[in-house]
Amino acid sequence: MKKILVVETNQATYGRRSEATGLWLGETTEFVLAVQAAGYQVDYVSPKGGYVPLDPRSMKYADQASIKLYQQTSFQQMALAHTLAPVEVDPAAYVAIYYAGGHGVMWDFPANQGLRQIAEDIYRHGGYISSVCHGIAGLLNLHRPDGENLLQGKQVTGFTTGEEILAGKRRIVPFLNQEAV
Repeated sequence: MKKILVVETNQATYGRRSEATGLWLGETTEFVLAVQAAGYQVDYVSPKGGYVPLDPRSMKYADQASIKLYQQTSFQQMALAHTLAPVEVDPAAYVAIYYAGGHGVMWDFPANQGLRQIAEDIYRHGGYISSVCHGIAGLLNLHRPDGENLLQGKQVTGFTTGEEILAGKRRIVPFLNQEAV
């Protein structure tokens, strides 16, 4: 069975602020539904393992298919309540890694050494590294086998500075993805 590892955040707030954030639900569910339809199995990992908070605003934008997956007990257990910790993951078991988004990832993806090692191992063995939206924060510190930054010389997309301004989060996030790339 071909497997893809989905990376989700453990960060429940905007830094030390009390305002809730976390995983943007549709950025996991829409991806998972598409790759499962293509015959892939999915596992979930987060920087600390365990609980993954949802950005409450993401529920407002979730489509029917996302809500249907969200309501499945198996999804809630594997993707939201009991994600794997990086030390529990064997990178050789995966053909790809996918970094889901949501503002929470800005705090816990970039510096996580365990996630970085998993992604670099998957890439080194011919696998794919992908992300959506804020998930690009997980790619910022990745390196190719030659030691160069993975994103060097590449065109990438992610949540832009303009979008942070429109979302009212420009001065809240620890950095801007567009400037970091």
